[in-house]
Amino acid sequence: MKKGYIIAIDGPSGAGKSTVSQRVAKKLGYLYLDTGAMYRACALNAVQLGMDLDDLSSAERLAKNLKIELTKKNDQLKVLLNRKDVSKEIRTPEMGMKASKISRHLPVREKLWELQRKMAEKGGIVAEGRDMATVVFPDADFKFYLTASPEVRAKRRYQELLEKGHKVNFEEILKEVLNRDEQDSKRELAPLKKAEEAIEIDTSGLDIDQVVEKIIEKIAEQGI
Repeated sequence: MKKGYIIAIDGPSGAGKSTVSQRVAKKLGYLYLDTGAMYRACALNAVQLGMDLDDLSSAERLAKNLKIELTKKNDQLKVLLNRKDVSKEIRTPEMGMKASKISRHLPVREKLWELQRKMAEKGGIVAEGRDMATVVFPDADFKFYLTASPEVRAKRRYQELLEKGHKVNFEEILKEVLNRDEQDSKRELAPLKKAEEAIEIDTSGLDIDQVVEKIIEKIAEQGI
């Protein structure tokens, strides 16, 4: 397949974006750009500094000194915050909620957009998040929107956290998924929504391989 294209994959929390995007990137030999991890790392940094996540001036200071890197080691994505690997720390439900909150601030988003676009300058990336196709890469060569019912997404998250050794309650996870959806879709700045030209894929009744296959097929259909 020809390299150099930008593939944007958006969707709500738990729709399978991360795993699907990683596999699509691997199949194409592309870079996987996990923007959600970047926002989580930003939120973690704010927590470490004792910042008020609702305070704009604090967010401005945070953005100026933000140092986040994405690297790959043994086919695993590593998220570095100030050169420290925080890949595991950022994957809790709590950090997901805090990421949604810190991402409401324009200075934070502008800083991360800058970093994301810089990573995509040479193309050949699969960018995953909530505003990839609508804001960060509006001219992306391919746009996909993955979705699933809240119950399915909550079940996936529940199983994922159990496997990682976390003590979790399904009803609490479902509540967090619904709250996160509301936060992401109703925020004033870059709300979660499907780009008009994006191809929507409901992943509720599909496994990861089936979703990846659908995306690869759509890309192949257009002659890459």
